[in-house]
Amino acid sequence: MSLHELLIAPFAEFDFMRRALVGCVVLALSCAPVGVLLVLRRMSLMGDALSHAVLPGAAVGYLIGGFALPWLAGGGIVAALLVAVLAGIAGRYTVLNEDASFAGFYLMALALGVVLISRWGSQVDLIHLLFGSVLAIDDAALYVVAAVATISIAWLALCYRGVVLECVDPGFLSAAGRGGSPYHLGLIVLTVLNLVAGFQAMGTLMAIGLMMLPATVARLWADTLPGLMGVAWGVGLVSTIGGLLVSYHAGLPSGPAIVLVASLFYLVSLTLAPHGWRGQRGSQGDAR
Repeated sequence: MSLHELLIAPFAEFDFMRRALVGCVVLALSCAPVGVLLVLRRMSLMGDALSHAVLPGAAVGYLIGGFALPWLAGGGIVAALLVAVLAGIAGRYTVLNEDASFAGFYLMALALGVVLISRWGSQVDLIHLLFGSVLAIDDAALYVVAAVATISIAWLALCYRGVVLECVDPGFLSAAGRGGSPYHLGLIVLTVLNLVAGFQAMGTLMAIGLMMLPATVARLWADTLPGLMGVAWGVGLVSTIGGLLVSYHAGLPSGPAIVLVASLFYLVSLTLAPHGWRGQRGSQGDAR
């Protein structure tokens, strides 16, 4: 097999591969900075919780309007924001911290979504909602992904300093009288929007992988925020392209293939990165 047949031909010959490539590349560009901010804010598990919270809303939307994009996306956004609000209320007015309250509500949401689809849908419908299908992404889904990416990048550009301060020291803005909660709320909303956009292509279980794995890899390699963003973007782009190629040539599901490629970067980084096992071991040796 020539290099052209291996890397270029799948995208040159098939329209569905080009559409999947565009959708995944734009999604990676949008998800990477959000994932980095969640890692810095130590809210990685919140992203996972919100990705599962999308399911019951998408299930209700599916039962009403089938796989029509407005119903799926609208239901997913409403369900995820509802879980975020309820978890925030529980964390504020009980002894539970935010992580614990998110865990309780996302498990409830996941179970409810599975029950709804299992009871009134089919096993095929459940698998589609859980794992998605990048290769079946249509023009409407591309518009949603592009819109979410535009909103995410624009909001981050406008609120960059406040978001960074809120991630590094959540108490600083409140002490300075400027209030950090709008930035926190904005980050949650961006997380929900990106997960819903990713859900259209990769399903509720796989969408979080494209957000958190590149960000986690970046944290092992870079020290500055621009460096973290750059590494996360690079890993996300290579993972999407490599995952689509692996999916095409090996006949694997595209969403899981993309996440597995990103997971390979993560495993390598754990060993070789400056902040991974080898780098930390070398630092300990120098300290001695």
